[in-house]
Amino acid sequence: MTAAKDILKQFQNGEVKYLDLRFTDPKGKLQHLTLDGSVVNEELFADGAFFDGSSISGWKTINESDMVLMPDPSTTIIDPFTAQPTMIVFCDILDAVTKEPYERDPRGIARRAEEYLKTSGIGDTIYMGPEAEFFVFDDVKFQVDMNKSMFEVDSVEGPYNSGRSYESNNLGHRPGVKGGYFPVPPIDSAQDLRTEFLEELKNLGLKMEKHHHEVAPSQHELGLRFDTLLRQGDAMQLYKYGVHMVANAFGKSATFMPKPIKGDNGTGMHTHQSIWKDGNPLFAGDKYAGLSEVALYYIGGIIKHGKAINAFTNASTNSYKRLIPGFEAPVILVYSSRNRSASCRIPISNNPSGKRVEVRFPDPSANPYLAFSAMLMAGLDGIKNKIDPGAAADEDLYELSDSEVKKLPTVCGSLREALESLDKDRTFLTEGGVFSDDQINAYIELKMEEVYDLEHSPHPIEYKNYFSV
Repeated sequence: MTAAKDILKQFQNGEVKYLDLRFTDPKGKLQHLTLDGSVVNEELFADGAFFDGSSISGWKTINESDMVLMPDPSTTIIDPFTAQPTMIVFCDILDAVTKEPYERDPRGIARRAEEYLKTSGIGDTIYMGPEAEFFVFDDVKFQVDMNKSMFEVDSVEGPYNSGRSYESNNLGHRPGVKGGYFPVPPIDSAQDLRTEFLEELKNLGLKMEKHHHEVAPSQHELGLRFDTLLRQGDAMQLYKYGVHMVANAFGKSATFMPKPIKGDNGTGMHTHQSIWKDGNPLFAGDKYAGLSEVALYYIGGIIKHGKAINAFTNASTNSYKRLIPGFEAPVILVYSSRNRSASCRIPISNNPSGKRVEVRFPDPSANPYLAFSAMLMAGLDGIKNKIDPGAAADEDLYELSDSEVKKLPTVCGSLREALESLDKDRTFLTEGGVFSDDQINAYIELKMEEVYDLEHSPHPIEYKNYFSV
């Protein structure tokens, strides 16, 4: 209780007035419950706080709704966005009756994935380094009704605004299609905004390294330093929270939707990963691109189970509008050194500690805890079973002919295909009790609702193509 007592002192001294209990639902959305400081005591950190789990999609039914939020004292940070002094703490989810970790809790799955790595004997530490991109818009409208379906986004940076009249004049400096990577201001109009993103994310306790404009107009990326799997899951949730809040404060709207704009690059979350043991990097060796045999087997597992882990790493129907050739989206399940058209890239590093695998197909619509855990489990399966990833592909994969592409494994083409692949290929995930069949079944059922929603809704493109047939 030492850490908890240190937290309680801050409430007793009046430094903090409110405690915000944060947890993540199956879809990856950060949820919260705020407690007045008067009820924050040692019992809270010992017994947790009850809440209604039936209100969270994909969790408990109404007849067994009680669940427990158990604060993790090691995760506290002062929220820089609240008017009153408020402390954030991440929580694990427990069953209210058994007091055992709830098997569908994404954060609990991440915790079990780390424990499984240790018990496997392969390694003791897994590092994840996600690169989550996002768009920032000045105006967003969307509507879906029985007789109407539309969306409209607007950004001062959008090349579609080159001919628009503004009250304060159209100054003309903006990136073109695929032209955002990365000229200086005034073409890059968001330099100061991104610096504010970094400042507030550092205030949230995140280890930030850089920021830059991304390829598409209105698209950006902030460099988040690598960390262990569970901690990086927490960090990604704070990253998204901070980006949304800063954009909102500037009168703008940020989105991590993978493909919000037609005809330009989508938003990815390339994820660097490496396993260590006893302080030594296991991915450095004398094989291809300076990798070890262990690293190549890890890649073999990612490639073998790629379609199944798509259900977690590319968790939206919109994800598969990004995973198409020609937009820096890696759709072919191969590996390469430096080649950004490959699903698994080996970044250059002259230091053995920097040897890692960059898995390039994930996007930030993913629940980070589930996505990171699924990739780790696929990689560990590759190591355990010595799965050969095949020969490296160093040519530009976007230049391959259709007949050549057909000979290579690819990621899924839809969320439906990803969920069906997960249903068939799940044993590697349930090793060590990391994922459970109950959790996987519930996840598939939850995400299929989104598939049905899309498949049952007429699209404006269909009116364009078929109304007059």
